[in-house]
Amino acid sequence: MSRRPYLEALLPSVKKIAIAGGRAALEHYGSRESESKEDGSPLTLADRAAHRTIVAGLRGLEPALPVLSEESPPAELAGRRGWARFWLVDPLDGTKEFLKQTGEFAVNNALVEEHEPVLGVLHVPVSGTTYSAAKGSGAFRETASEAPLPIRTRASRDDDLVVLVSKDHAGPEVDALLAKLPRAKRASAGSALKLALVAEGRADLYPRTGRTMEWDTAAGQCLVEAAGGRVTDFSGRPLSYNKETLENPWFLVSGDATVDWPGRLALVP
Repeated sequence: MSRRPYLEALLPSVKKIAIAGGRAALEHYGSRESESKEDGSPLTLADRAAHRTIVAGLRGLEPALPVLSEESPPAELAGRRGWARFWLVDPLDGTKEFLKQTGEFAVNNALVEEHEPVLGVLHVPVSGTTYSAAKGSGAFRETASEAPLPIRTRASRDDDLVVLVSKDHAGPEVDALLAKLPRAKRASAGSALKLALVAEGRADLYPRTGRTMEWDTAAGQCLVEAAGGRVTDFSGRPLSYNKETLENPWFLVSGDATVDWPGRLALVP
């Protein structure tokens, strides 16, 4: 996987923008003021504040590059199918965790080129932890007091297999998958943090059924892939971006790319 120096040059600025977005969200931490979007998911003042901060920052960084945010109005997304290169943003991933004040929510910034996330930043505002990756340049974890350190996925072992499940969205389909791995340890986490945990070798698998959107996964997918893992649909194909619909298929995050997890779990039709 060849390095792309222009991505490495962008990464420090994108990290700063994600951190600023997280800071804007935290100004509303503790507030329970929210409303429901059309799909029933919550929308808070923090979502809006982070969106405004991040979009302004990214537009200042590359004015000609479109931004697709979860909170973008439909008019701004007209013609998006023709975008070959754009920013894909979830300004507050894990709004339910934000409202419950668990700290398990994140800011997700990604750069998509030709349907693939090639740069990703996942920032956790409460802990101050920032995960970042650029295609061909590896994945890293840092805090306000610690310099970036490289992270890698781990080789899976049947006697020490950790499978992550969503706190709010695990269902019978996930239970059926876990039944095929009877020795696996089950752990839970909120938001895109699950992808970060696989990327840094603290978990092996994260199967996700149910509805997710492209902005939920783009930054985390870049992180996992740069760290040595995979994010695929249940047929083993990498998730693709700027599709006709922005909804993801059911997917599987795996740390050990040498294992055919879709085949082992009998996910392939």
